[in-house]
Amino acid sequence: MRDNRAVNDAVHPSPESVPVTLSDTSGDTGEPRRHRTGSRLYPRVTSFRSRRGALTPNQQKSWDRTWPLIGREVADEPLDADAWFGRPAPLVIEIGCGTGTATAEMAQAEPHLNLIGIEVYQPGLAQLVQRVERDGIGNIRLLRGDAVDVLENMIAPGSLTGVRVFFPDPWPKARHHKRRLLQPATLALIADRLRPGGVLHVATDHADYAEHIAAVGAAEPLLVGLNETTGGVSAHHRESAPIGFERPVTKFESKAHRAGSAINEFIWGKIE
Repeated sequence: MRDNRAVNDAVHPSPESVPVTLSDTSGDTGEPRRHRTGSRLYPRVTSFRSRRGALTPNQQKSWDRTWPLIGREVADEPLDADAWFGRPAPLVIEIGCGTGTATAEMAQAEPHLNLIGIEVYQPGLAQLVQRVERDGIGNIRLLRGDAVDVLENMIAPGSLTGVRVFFPDPWPKARHHKRRLLQPATLALIADRLRPGGVLHVATDHADYAEHIAAVGAAEPLLVGLNETTGGVSAHHRESAPIGFERPVTKFESKAHRAGSAINEFIWGKIE
């Protein structure tokens, strides 16, 4: 994978972060790992942990203070988001929030939304935890683990106002395409979890993955295009949409621009 990533490192893993084989058992229990319908987002948590190492002392201190308040490990039980945030508000999840630069800025720009970032990369989460603590951002919560597990087991149907997936791993080699997150089954799962009128916002700088995403999104019957890339007109929906269409430009995206990579933006709404 490319070396020019700087922000969403966890959704752009380098080849050495991916194990050669995937075990058919889970953890040390020896029990078979459950197989689900969608593409698993992160089947390589152990490799990230060993490759990236421990948190810095300052990150660890911030983690110890703040993670118990705003963070949880992914679990197989329904999530009561209103109770966790301490208020009822429209719920948005960001899949693969990386180090959280965009997450923090969007949360600050939309204080009326409850925003959950999902990530496996602990040092990246730790940077976001530090930002939340430093800036006093009250509308961010974090889940560490597989986003497909979150959607399948923790999020109720029709409960999400928005889902954001910015620069997911494109798995560029043909033999790895099955690992891509945005497959038909996962798009159907996201669409099911969105409320009517809810928004799915995807961005990628990888041309082949963009073609794949466009085709998969166009085939999902519960989604309708809201921007030009998806066959809609963004000006007709920008003001009425329940979440903003704007994204902060991260260091990763800036490098992609400088490298001449086109950014493809896909915005769909769930039919009402």
